[in-house]
Amino acid sequence: MKNLLRLLATQLLAASLVLAAFTVPVHADTADDDAELALQWQDAWDTYKFYDTTPPAPESGRSRATADISIEISAPVKRVFEKYSNFNNHIGMHPFLKRIVTHREWCRHGTRYVNLTAVDEIPYNGAIVLSNAHAQQRIHEEDLYYETDTWSLPGIVTHQKIVFKRLSSGKTKVTEHLVFDADTSLIDLVVTSGVSSHQQTQRGLKTAIERGDI
Repeated sequence: MKNLLRLLATQLLAASLVLAAFTVPVHADTADDDAELALQWQDAWDTYKFYDTTPPAPESGRSRATADISIEISAPVKRVFEKYSNFNNHIGMHPFLKRIVTHREWCRHGTRYVNLTAVDEIPYNGAIVLSNAHAQQRIHEEDLYYETDTWSLPGIVTHQKIVFKRLSSGKTKVTEHLVFDADTSLIDLVVTSGVSSHQQTQRGLKTAIERGDI
C-alpha cells in the first residue's frame, strides 16, 4: 500500500492532483460509467465539501501547503485562456489523464460553472489503477481567470486559481496559484507531485498552443 501511494503521488497530474489508495490494482475495464461518476461526484461534494476553502483545523491531522507556478506562452491572451481553461485540452498533456466527464454546466452572473470528473489510468504491476478526481471549475472569462476545487482519494483537496496576463509582443503569462490540503503525513509528497504534474501539463499546453495543435 505504501509503495503504491508513493508511485501514484509522484506521477499523477492534474487539472486535478490524484493520489489513489487501493488495496489491489484494478483493470481499466472496470471503469465507472458516467452515471456512476456523477453519483460519486455528488457524494464527494456533499460529504467532503471540497469547495470549502477553510484551512484545516489544528489537531485535525491535516495540513495545508501552497505553491505558485508560472509559464509564458507565445500566443494572445484570449486564445490562451480559451484553450487552457478547456480541460479536454489537458488530455495527453500528462500520460495518465484519459478522459474528462462533464456532469453539469451552467452560467450565472457572468461565471461559467462546470462540474466534472477527471479520470486517470495509472499502470502499476502489469495492471491499470483507476483514479477519479471530482472537481468544480468556475470560469471568469471577462476577468481572465478560472478557479477549480478538487477532491480525490485519499482525501486530497486542491484549490486552484489560474490567472492569465497579457504581455507585450502578443505573449501571455499564466500563473497557477495552488493550495493543497491533505493528511499531514502525506502533505510534502502531495505538494511535490502536485506541482510537478501541473508544471508538466503547463509545458504540454504551451507547446500545443504555440504550435496550433489545439
